[in-house]
Amino acid sequence: MSLDSIYLDNHATTRCDPRVVEAMIPYFTEQFGNASSEGHDAGRMARNAVDSACETIAKAIGASASEIIFTSGATESNNLAIRGIAERPRQRANRLVTSAIEHPSVLVPPTRLESRTFGLVPVGVVPHGQPNAGVIDTGQFAESLDDDIFLASVMLANNEIGVIQPVTQLVQLCRERDIPFHTDATQAVGKIPVDVDELGVSMLSFTAHKLYGPKGIGALYVRKSPDGPRLASQISGGGQQKGRRAGTLNVAGIVGFAKAVELCMELMIDESTRLRALRNRLAEALTGRIVGCELCGPALDASDSHGQPLRLPHNLNVLIAGVDAQAVIAKLRDIALSSGAACSSVTPEPSHVMRALGLADDRILGSLRIGLGRFNSAEQIPVVVDRLVTAVAEVRKLAR
Repeated sequence: MSLDSIYLDNHATTRCDPRVVEAMIPYFTEQFGNASSEGHDAGRMARNAVDSACETIAKAIGASASEIIFTSGATESNNLAIRGIAERPRQRANRLVTSAIEHPSVLVPPTRLESRTFGLVPVGVVPHGQPNAGVIDTGQFAESLDDDIFLASVMLANNEIGVIQPVTQLVQLCRERDIPFHTDATQAVGKIPVDVDELGVSMLSFTAHKLYGPKGIGALYVRKSPDGPRLASQISGGGQQKGRRAGTLNVAGIVGFAKAVELCMELMIDESTRLRALRNRLAEALTGRIVGCELCGPALDASDSHGQPLRLPHNLNVLIAGVDAQAVIAKLRDIALSSGAACSSVTPEPSHVMRALGLADDRILGSLRIGLGRFNSAEQIPVVVDRLVTAVAEVRKLAR
């Protein structure tokens, strides 16, 4: 993208912070050793860098370094959590309980397990139009927990409508039945406070490129305790990471991951306040100036019973009646928006998240996802609003 472009697709990926790039560069050209080659200084320097970075990343979510497994990203982390539990020796239960609005990397793996038939139990969410739209139906979730459930997996924050789920409450329901709990925290880590002990989760997935770090490096937290989950390895052959995930460690990526996490923790309070204000201003302008434009997902000021926000501070999703969002996006060549999740945008099917909210396909076509980020400014908001108002008017005119 050019310097004059406006990037508002920060749920799909974020720009790598220049400070992160600076931290990574030496591990490409100077300290380039293999972290598994500890017989010489180059290898030991790489190992030390990995260990230090791992401490930083673990601390950010209230974990210990020994509970972190590095992966290629959140999709692999989700697969490792789900398949790792399902394929354990003597595993008998064969159903995964989850929400109907999960990322495909949670919904698809159970259907691809070949050792035996596995099933998926998708739990519904509060429908569109309610202040807490998108929140999982906890009653239905509780009723789904039986002896056939091998794992519960519910994302902490949704990648399309930004809804934050009551994970702590769901974990307690699972503990009563001795069912491990995994959460996909890809959109949450670095954006809102995340503490694995407060949540009580057995496993947690996250990745660097959603929090201003590099692509290609993620992590899976796995609770280390007598009753913690034991995973069947999905990548074998090298013995790295105590045999839990083989493969040469991405030292530069891990260093960048740690720096990105460090910056997010340092800036989180101020950044959340700033982005929430920009998001609210954008939402007010769009719904006020575009006829038939309405908010999708939880209300911007909605909170749970503990007073905690129900929506990510940087997330906005709007439904615009009478237009195809893709046609609108096509007219905004220098403004990056999306009509749904990046991982599913290559398929023509309407968003499963929107369908789970009870929306008809013709309304889903008018859905725009806007993800604000660190490098967006207040000056960009009126520009985006004006351009969107014009684009919607042009699309509607052509559709007559």
